[in-house]
Amino acid sequence: MKTGIKVLNIIMVFAMLTGCLGYPENITPVDQFELKNYLGKWYEIARLDHSFERGLTRVTAEYSMREDGGVDVINRGYDVKKNEWKQARGKAYFVRDENTGYLKVSFFGPFYGSYVIFELDRQGYQYAFITGPNKSYLWFLARKASVDDALLQRFYQVTQDLMYDTDEIIIVGHQ
Repeated sequence: MKTGIKVLNIIMVFAMLTGCLGYPENITPVDQFELKNYLGKWYEIARLDHSFERGLTRVTAEYSMREDGGVDVINRGYDVKKNEWKQARGKAYFVRDENTGYLKVSFFGPFYGSYVIFELDRQGYQYAFITGPNKSYLWFLARKASVDDALLQRFYQVTQDLMYDTDEIIIVGHQ
C-alpha cells in the first residue's frame, strides 16, 4: 500500500512540474523562430490580467542569453497604487527545438509554464502574440511602447478567431 502511495505522489509531483507546459489545442507555435532576433526589450501592449501583473502599467519584458543556453527574462512594471516599480526575474528554455517559438519559463524555482509565440513579425521581430498553457494567458508584445490601430485590431481579430475572451483584454499604458 505504501508503495502505491509513493508512486501516486511521484506522478502528482511530476504532473505539477510539467502540467503547465501544454498549450491550447488550436494554437500553433511559430516555426523558423530565431532567438537572436527575439532578444532585447519588448513592451507589453495588451494582456489578459493575472494576479502577478494586476495593476501594473508600463510593463516591459527583456530577454537576454544565459550562459547555460537558456534565456534570462526580466519583467518590469509600474504599480500606480503603490507608486513603485516591480520586477520579476526568470529563465526560459526551449521545449522542442530552437526553431520553434515554444518555450518554458520559470519565475519560481522548478515550476515552469508555457510561453508560446503563435504570431510573430518575421521580418523585423517588431511584434509577437503569446499564450500560455491555456486561454486565460495572452500577451501582445511590441518593440515600441505603442502600435498603430491596424495592428491592435489584428491582435483582437486573431485572438477572437482563436476563441480568447477579447472582452477581458487590458490595454497597457506606457505614459
